[in-house]
Order: sequence, then C-alpha cells, then structure tokens
Amino acid sequence: MRTTDFDFFLPDDLIAQFPARERRGSRLLHLDGKTGTTKDHLFLDLPSLVRPGDLFIFNDTRVIKARLHGEKSSGGKVELLVERILGPFEALAHIRSSRSPKPGSLLRIAGAIEAEVTGRQDDLFQIRFLGTTPLLDLLEQYGALPLPPYITHAAEETDEERYQTVYAREPGAIAAPTAGLHFDADMLESLRTLGVNIAYVTLHVGAGTFQPVRVDDIHDHKMHSELYSVPQATVDLIQQTRTNGGTVTAVGTTALRALESAARNGTLAAGSGDTDIFITPGYRFQVVERLLTNFHLPKSTLMMLVSAFAGVEHIRHAYAHAVAERYRFFSYGDAMLLERCD
Repeated sequence: MRTTDFDFFLPDDLIAQFPARERRGSRLLHLDGKTGTTKDHLFLDLPSLVRPGDLFIFNDTRVIKARLHGEKSSGGKVELLVERILGPFEALAHIRSSRSPKPGSLLRIAGAIEAEVTGRQDDLFQIRFLGTTPLLDLLEQYGALPLPPYITHAAEETDEERYQTVYAREPGAIAAPTAGLHFDADMLESLRTLGVNIAYVTLHVGAGTFQPVRVDDIHDHKMHSELYSVPQATVDLIQQTRTNGGTVTAVGTTALRALESAARNGTLAAGSGDTDIFITPGYRFQVVERLLTNFHLPKSTLMMLVSAFAGVEHIRHAYAHAVAERYRFFSYGDAMLLERCD
C-alpha cells in the first residue's frame, strides 16, 4: 500500500490546542469494524458500551519533562529532547543546534547542568550528565514538558496536569498515551463498579510517534523503537477474560503495540524489551477485540494501525464523518472506540 492511501483532509481549526474542560468532557465516535457503521456518543457514555467481565488495559507510562535548553562550550545554543533514559545519569537525546556536537563535547544545560556528549546512535546522541543529581530529578527541576509539534503554545502549568494520565506511574515517555487522557478517577471507578477489570502495560512513547512516513511504499518505512513491559498479572487477566467470554480493550495504540509485541511469537507472554512493531493492513491481531484511541495524523503509522484494526475503508469513512461533524483531533481531541474488523 501507498502512504497516500492514509491521507485525509483536516482543517487546521479541528486540531485541538487545549483539552476539554473536564477529562471526560470529550466526544466519542463508535466504529464497528465488521459493518463500518458509526455512532456518535459522548465519552461519558463509555460505561454503557461495556459489560461486566470486560477488561481495559492502560499504558501507565509517565511523561517526563524531557525538553532542555542550553549551550555548547563554544557558546552556541542547543536544545535537547531526551528520548530514552539509559541510567541514573545517562540518556539518548535528540539535539538541535547549528552544528551537531561531536563526542567529547561539553554542554551546559539551563545554566546549571554540565553534560558530555559521549557517542551517537543513528539520529540520537548519547549524553552523560555530570554531577551527583539523578537525571530524573534534573529533568523535573529544569526540563519542560514536550508538547506535540502540532500544539502551538508552549507548555503551561495546566498542560503539566492534563498532558498526563491520572494513572501515570512509570517515568520515561516524551509523549502522552493520549487515549488515556479522557479518564478521570470517577470514570475508572464507574468501570470497576460495573465489573470491568483493569490492567496495565508500560510503553515509553518516543518522539517517533509524531514522525510522518516519508516513503511512498509503506513497507519501506523504518519504524522507531520504544521500550515496553507487559507484566504477568496482565497476561493472567487477559487469559481469564477470554475464558469467561469477556472483551479485551486496549486503551491507546501504545497499549496495543505493547500487547502485540508480547505476542509476537504466537503466544502472549509476560516480558519487556524494545519493540519496533509496525502494524499495517493485513496484520492479524492476537490479543484485543477493541481499541480506544484518539484521531491520528494523516499518513502516520498510527493511521495505518487503526486502518489495520477496523478496516481501511471503514476508517476512511469514519474520519470523513468526524471531520464533517467537527470532532476535535489529535492529543487533546476527541476519542474513538473501534471494534476489530476480523
């Protein structure tokens, strides 16, 4: 298939720049992947669309304040975006500067942090932060929240709360698993009261989630790699749900990618590691029957994933409906509930 098969027209004013007033104050478009039928809901209607014994699986990654500003020893300005934390004092980072720093270069971040470029891995620079303060503490004190590139305002105090799920606990993401932003504590409690079980996986979302596909043939695209973990307790709940006839719902494409990565050998198994799984139409899903997700960027890998899940034509028509009905798009936008097409 061609990248242009996943393009669509989106008016700029439908790109949500701010979240809804309340987390569960968004709209919800329900798409049946078997029939292609759509139905408009409010996110508040979600409990009416589930049954006792169903299972919701959330990504509990926590967005870190990964954006740092500083200067090279020569005085040139640099901007760092920490992609992955490698240890208490080391990370892989994107660096923007007039000239790429070489290994051995020293950086001064936020006028207070000394760091050294120690190597390079493809487009990422390996950075060692000098001193005795752990990197996560430095980021919390000096870093800025890395909002998506299509959000035009700088991160504000409200973003630090709303661009983070209420159940976030494992620091390491530089982008939020945005389907989970719609859930507040009351919604989670409502699901539990109905007899819906809740489980977690972790996938630390990287900057690659925003990268457009720049090749014509989608199979020529090189997928970015992210760190994931699927605990045994989640595997056990999935097996229990299947045995009892319940439905498994992944909350977000990142949760789905973690689960499918853990089932790559044909059997779902607990574990952790790197995944560069690239899900395109024709992929056979092994773990979940439903996907709760936001609306995605044109020609993106996530647009390809949801097309694989609910059907290319079904997604195309659903997105056209969403544009016509003026749904709000992307990270701070509205949600979709997809039923798998096969």
